Amino acid sequence: MENVKTFKYVDYLWDESRAASMGNDEVALFLYRSNILGADLRITNYGGGNTSCKTIEKDPLTNEEVEVMWVKGSGGDIGTLTRKGIAGLYTERLRNLKNVYEGLEDEDRMVGLFDHCIYDLDSKAPSIDTPLHGLLPFRHIDHLHPDALIAVAAAKDSEAITKEIWGDTMGWVPWQRPGFDLGLQLEKCLNDNPGIRGIVLGSHGLFTWGDTSYECYINSLEVIEMASEYIAKKIEENGQVFGGQKIDSLPADERKNKAAQIMPLLRGLASSENRMVGHFTDSDVVLEFINSNNLERLAPLGTSCPDHFLRTKIQPLVLTLDKNEDLTDSKAILEKLTPLFEQYRQEYKEYYETCKHPNSPAMRDPNPVIIIYPGVGMFSFSKDKQTTRVASEFYVNAINVMRGAEAISEYTSLPRQEAFDIEYWLLEEAKLQRMPKEKPLSRKIAIVTGAGGGIGQAIADKMVAEGAVVVYTDLNTEAVETATSKYSRDQAVAVSCDVTNEEAIVNAFKETVLAFGGVDIIVHSAGLAISKSLEDTTTKDWDLLENVLVKGQFLLSKTGVEIMKKQSLGGDIVNIASKNGLVAGPNNVAYGTAKAAQQHMTRLLAAELATDKIRVNVVNPDGVIVGSKIWEGSWAEGRAKANGITVEELPAFYAKRNLLNEIILPEDIANGVFACLAILNKSTGNIINVDGGMANAFPR
Repeated sequence: MENVKTFKYVDYLWDESRAASMGNDEVALFLYRSNILGADLRITNYGGGNTSCKTIEKDPLTNEEVEVMWVKGSGGDIGTLTRKGIAGLYTERLRNLKNVYEGLEDEDRMVGLFDHCIYDLDSKAPSIDTPLHGLLPFRHIDHLHPDALIAVAAAKDSEAITKEIWGDTMGWVPWQRPGFDLGLQLEKCLNDNPGIRGIVLGSHGLFTWGDTSYECYINSLEVIEMASEYIAKKIEENGQVFGGQKIDSLPADERKNKAAQIMPLLRGLASSENRMVGHFTDSDVVLEFINSNNLERLAPLGTSCPDHFLRTKIQPLVLTLDKNEDLTDSKAILEKLTPLFEQYRQEYKEYYETCKHPNSPAMRDPNPVIIIYPGVGMFSFSKDKQTTRVASEFYVNAINVMRGAEAISEYTSLPRQEAFDIEYWLLEEAKLQRMPKEKPLSRKIAIVTGAGGGIGQAIADKMVAEGAVVVYTDLNTEAVETATSKYSRDQAVAVSCDVTNEEAIVNAFKETVLAFGGVDIIVHSAGLAISKSLEDTTTKDWDLLENVLVKGQFLLSKTGVEIMKKQSLGGDIVNIASKNGLVAGPNNVAYGTAKAAQQHMTRLLAAELATDKIRVNVVNPDGVIVGSKIWEGSWAEGRAKANGITVEELPAFYAKRNLLNEIILPEDIANGVFACLAILNKSTGNIINVDGGMANAFPR
């Protein structure tokens, strides 16, 4: 193997020692190559492209040696590809399908026949691109969607540019929908041009190959590097991209503020049929495009690569708002935004009606996925955070493609009919129908206070498990960062927040909106307990409890409801109070009063916010000792001393007080919150006691 080779326009990630540890395991080396290629989003985005290798295996039925092709399965991602995500097929059987192929109208049937070629019974379902790998003879093959190559592929005179860059070393085939016939076209291109190192697929991507995984990898990077270098020289010659800059961006802080103000409005409009989660980016690549003179010409053209528009829809919505627009009057801004969304939906409906076939699936959600605000940034909205983030990444790829193609000659997109035939392909619809059922809190955005541990963390964890995206907040930054470390940022983020500080709460909601697009669920779980007699209770004790429990709840509700009303999607507020708000007892004047105030504020807000479909409920814990921060230190010691027992005996002691004789855990409180959110969805102003049954705390 040659020494480490460096590239200017793509990352070199191959680790010779790691590859050597895999020995002659060709499948392991193919997976390793796939992962490092998929790690660079300029080479191929999440879920895009596919890779393969061919090995000699022993046929379990004949004991003869046969060639087996290992290829990324349907719906996989090469950046995270493992053995479980690939399909193993008899190469000869796959090639013999040429004998039964009956032309372009036979494409869908051919996909079903791939299953008859399976060698490895643990295979992932083969993808539509399987024959593109199988009909080529090479041991290792990469099919990638590099920005630079798609720029060449999407340029007006793509074939001539391919010749200019690579001479006779690269083949070229015109755009064709992926399938068996495209595999035949690749085979023909190779037969007509023996000795080529790869093939450019018009408007689509790149095929490259090699005898070993390493050689294939290097070949792919060298081809991409040549295209990247060619584009860079053209941009330098032109002196500008996208026709030059039309407007200046707002400063970074102002862009973030504008985004936080407008995202809930955009989310509400984009969720007219299905609730969506948002993503915002104002990267340099995005700003260069959205602030350019050519935005108005290029954006409506749509994307070229099928992988791009399947994620982003055929084109974005460009807002006509001035970058300096005053966004504080939500009603006035909504009046300006609503016609833009209505026009987009109408145009999408016309696209569907014009292009549909008799057997086309029903029209899908007509709302935009990508929304552009010149001078500010780019928003995306989809069913969950990962999907919307990936959609944003794909559109960044599309921007890079337009940038390169415009530098080379002129960008061309797929004809609308071709795009429709991909978007509404029956095989694509079948893939969508196979998606697992969404979880109860999917598409919901939650913020939880006191989520650094105990009850708050259990509630937040429960919501993540049930499909929500969650912002964990706590005064203890380290605690929430630890609590969210087990999740990806597509599931949960940590924000430091002092609930007694209005500015901190406003910032926490701003971070929530920027992370996910808005808010649907607010859970106030931050708390502390002070047990003292009236005589011993100080004004400092009183103020602390009132500020954390009552003022914090008020500020959270006030700030959060403002966002919920912008979205017009309703919402949920769940306040964690205590049975002590219902039960009068000694040495509890400050704590019990604060908890009672929480409960009555909940009733007041339930009455006020019902017209906005915002439900407000209370969950009352009692005796949650295990895992609860309140019971750490002096409070537990005081309770144990008052009852003449040890701290270790407290859980069992408190369990004896309730009717069911049960120890109450943080997870039990989380289940109570979940019931409010997902089961009791027509209830508001209620108190749910999770205390094992305390007769003196029965609310009625």
